[in-house]
Amino acid sequence: MEHSNQFLGTERIGKLMKQYAIPCIISLLVGALYNIVDQIFIANASYLGSYGNAANTVVFPLTVVSSLILTAIYLIFDDQIIAMFGGTVNAETFHHSKEYFFYITLGIPFYMFGQAMNPIIRADGNPKFAMVSTLAGAIINIILDPIFIFIFKWGMMGAAVATVLGQFVTAVLAVWYIKHMKNIKPARGDYHLAGAICKKTLVLGLTSFLSQISLVAAMAAINNMLRKYGALDAVFGQEQYAQIPMAVVGIVMKFFQIVISIVVGMAAGCIPIVGFNMGAGQKTRVKELFTKLLIAEATVGAIALILVEFFPQQLINIFGAANESAYYTEFAIKAFRTYLCMMIFACVNKACFIFLQAMGKAGASTALSMIREVVFGVGFALLLPLFFRLDGVLYSMLVSDILTFAIAVFLIYGTYKELNTK
Repeated sequence: MEHSNQFLGTERIGKLMKQYAIPCIISLLVGALYNIVDQIFIANASYLGSYGNAANTVVFPLTVVSSLILTAIYLIFDDQIIAMFGGTVNAETFHHSKEYFFYITLGIPFYMFGQAMNPIIRADGNPKFAMVSTLAGAIINIILDPIFIFIFKWGMMGAAVATVLGQFVTAVLAVWYIKHMKNIKPARGDYHLAGAICKKTLVLGLTSFLSQISLVAAMAAINNMLRKYGALDAVFGQEQYAQIPMAVVGIVMKFFQIVISIVVGMAAGCIPIVGFNMGAGQKTRVKELFTKLLIAEATVGAIALILVEFFPQQLINIFGAANESAYYTEFAIKAFRTYLCMMIFACVNKACFIFLQAMGKAGASTALSMIREVVFGVGFALLLPLFFRLDGVLYSMLVSDILTFAIAVFLIYGTYKELNTK
């Protein structure tokens, strides 16, 4: 195994990036499609529309954090959790949120297992199978969504069941692969916990865990501020329009999720390359990789920025804007252009989080991530609406990304300085 990885220290950096990043990007994009496809079909079902979109926005952050224990907690305290994420904006949204949440919760074990096995399959040297297993589940979801929603008229339950069945397929394929692994052949003794390995794993894994938890906290704050200050708005304070701000921001975040899936895929694909070359003392190659990654991430952010600033109408049309009021369209255009106007900074920030983690700088990575999502993400989501009301929620994203970028620049400079030393 050690000999087979030597090419990581000799092959061209650009070629390695393509080889490792593309399958990772596709896997993450396909994973993102689960919820996005649900929202597209929900939005275009006239009997669900923005109520269904708002319900999807309420439930979406809760599929980031998953375990068997959380499955039980979700089922027992469903009403309280839905309320915590702004699901009580009106009775119709609460009804759809509760229905979608129940069935999505039943699929958490399959989702968790499939997501956990994906990097293990990649580590075994088969990123293509990792991609295919995720893609197979997404295709099942895409096929079943319109059948369950439009033909069977199962509504939110249909969208959730289609998602869970797709996740089940991915989990089954992962089980099959584990029994046919090529390079990693675990023996019985390998299943015993080793303290030193567990410590290293927990330190590095804690970075990603805290990042996801803090993202959930930020989304909870945003949803509740949308509900609170939407109720004070002349238009969205009316019962029939109350769900619109939450539905719209949910759509904006789905587009953002697509972009971030590409960004994270590129950065995560670089992790084994960074790890090998840092271990081999080839800091020049790590520096070259970091430079190429930052340029690539900024380019993705620039393309995304052009789309949200010049084509917001086309983006919201994908999510059923034709079925909604003029207030919906107006707020959606404003949300896309305001909420995501710092996409370039956001993409570079995310790349910085992951690259620092790959270099073993778990503390710096975790601190930067927590500052972005908790201190800035939650803080400004709660603070700015006091001065700008509903618009303040939209401003929170851009202000957070600008300030995080200022810190990231400092860390990037320090990283280059370190990589320049022999």
